[in-house]
Amino acid sequence: MTTLDKIHSSAAAVRLLPAAAENLAAWLAAPLPAWAAASIDELVAASAWAELNDRFYRYLEFGTGGMRGRTIGGVTTAAETGTPGPQGTPAHAAVGSNVLNDFTLVRATIGLHRYTARYLAAAKRPAPPALVIAHDVRHFSRHFCELAASTWTKLGGTACIFDGPRSTPQLSFSVRWLRAHAGVVITASHNPPHDNGFKAYFEDGAQVVPPHDRGIVAEVNAIPLDEVIPFLENPNPKNAGAGIVILNADADAAYQAAAAKSVIDAGTLARARLRVAYSNIHATGIVASVPLLERAGVEVHTVPEQAAFDPRFPTVKSPNPENAEALAKAIELAGARGLDAVLATDPDCDRMGVAVRNRAGKLELLTGNQIGALLAEYRISKYKELGWIPAAGAPSAALVKTFVTSPLQDAIGRHHGVKVINTLTGFKWIAAKIRGYEEQLKQKLLDAEGIALDYDATPFATRARLLLKHGTFYLFGGEESYGYLGNDCVRDKDGNAACLMFAELCACVKNRGLTVTEYLDEIYLKHGFHLEGVINIYYEGASGAARIKRILDSYRASPPQKFGDMAVTGFQDFGREKITDADGELIPAQDLYFVTLANGYSFAARGSGTEPKIKFYLFAHEQVASAAELPAIKTKVRAGLERVKALIEADAKTRAEG
Repeated sequence: MTTLDKIHSSAAAVRLLPAAAENLAAWLAAPLPAWAAASIDELVAASAWAELNDRFYRYLEFGTGGMRGRTIGGVTTAAETGTPGPQGTPAHAAVGSNVLNDFTLVRATIGLHRYTARYLAAAKRPAPPALVIAHDVRHFSRHFCELAASTWTKLGGTACIFDGPRSTPQLSFSVRWLRAHAGVVITASHNPPHDNGFKAYFEDGAQVVPPHDRGIVAEVNAIPLDEVIPFLENPNPKNAGAGIVILNADADAAYQAAAAKSVIDAGTLARARLRVAYSNIHATGIVASVPLLERAGVEVHTVPEQAAFDPRFPTVKSPNPENAEALAKAIELAGARGLDAVLATDPDCDRMGVAVRNRAGKLELLTGNQIGALLAEYRISKYKELGWIPAAGAPSAALVKTFVTSPLQDAIGRHHGVKVINTLTGFKWIAAKIRGYEEQLKQKLLDAEGIALDYDATPFATRARLLLKHGTFYLFGGEESYGYLGNDCVRDKDGNAACLMFAELCACVKNRGLTVTEYLDEIYLKHGFHLEGVINIYYEGASGAARIKRILDSYRASPPQKFGDMAVTGFQDFGREKITDADGELIPAQDLYFVTLANGYSFAARGSGTEPKIKFYLFAHEQVASAAELPAIKTKVRAGLERVKALIEADAKTRAEG
């Protein structure tokens, strides 16, 4: 019996999803490389139907920002493993339509090239589409980078790649700096080691948003498997005639010069003599974060066990600075050496987590919401102090955040008299606002004075003055998931620059004789105590996707009425209602729900775009009359939020089962 016969057998028909059986048959009919066909044979022979369902029930979804998923199977085959690399990388990425491998990566690259070429032709800008690619340290990241570059050049474009791992924010900057038409980062951010991903960027250096996202998705989805096969040969990009440019040290210097502009007051750092522990958690952050900090006058102590690149991330359960365990070794180092603070970045260095010393001398972790609130308060105050914006604030200066980021930042913005913009989740929406402000300025100068402004070549301070006068000056932006951006030199969240920004804040607080936690309490006394919580419910594979969909669909079809004895007093459906931001722009429809409870607490529910989970964001708030009552209010609010959290999670799990 052939492998195809086994797939169509009665046993397989019971265990295989129809879509998985259909995709498997199509793949077996294609001229697959020998290792790929052998891998499918192994899985079918072992009756690994659940694994085959997960690998083949769909094509790995190319969403509005790219795609992310397993690159090493849950069940691995001998054909895939081959002779592993020195850090355990298998010989081949897992075969399947729903995993990130050579097939799905080439498919995505072809679709991105095809859309970019058509976009340039429609805009009457005849040029070979230019692509910049960066990659992190994950399994197959370098291979995928080179394969994407060779595919792009075979299609008639030009491709620039780095000589090794680089961060996502450096890719964002480099697309603009090189005046390329598109960009790609090969990364799965902070996902588990078995994952990898493909993030797509457009010519503004930001992840793609409408209408480009939909256009690229359509192109990718239209590409059949047989069109992918000829591109699977991956020549060494260093070979003569490959048509691929390896970027040199000038690219690093240009990006680091831009990231350094995130410091508002260099004198603050110079006076403080700050000493920090830093961990790159085995990944890209060490390339730029350390030199940026050291040039700013910070004494940096790297975590030796985590400094070397390693796709296994062997010293942590998860390479995610949102998790306390990921910072444990850096905290241990800081404690042993009496350092002021701890900084850590995720694998592609677009997120940053921190720990700071409290008055008792203990190192205390901060949440992403707390870090964002601290940076927002400090940076807006410093801009006022230095005369960049008026002391009373300015409606033409903006703090930009996501809807699911703490409303404490909204309160900070209102207090300072600046505009607060809320966006959908995903930093691409913050970047889209920045691009809008840039285009508005250029158009006004062209219309009023006939000036064709070269935006990136204009000094940052000059841009700020022009934006305040003619449009909107972007002050700071962030999201609760530990992503921050201090200015518009980069168009994605920037862990390297965030390390610098937080170091400057720590230096300022140290110069005042305060601790960072005391500075945070000052903010609470002004705006009330705010506390946030997160619920992540994971559902893997095909069956998991169905559970997540059931939860989201049920919120729309049957909105919650109460949780325990707390009535629901407000329900907002971003997929059905027309919602505008503070600029009067319509928020795109999305399966995002906001629920307000009778006690004033609220939460948001949405499916993750990058991981197999549904996520709930919880918000609690209570006014504080004096410093003396703050400890008691913190205790009360924490207890209340934990109670609500348990009720929401139980309700979600019930909805998941239908």
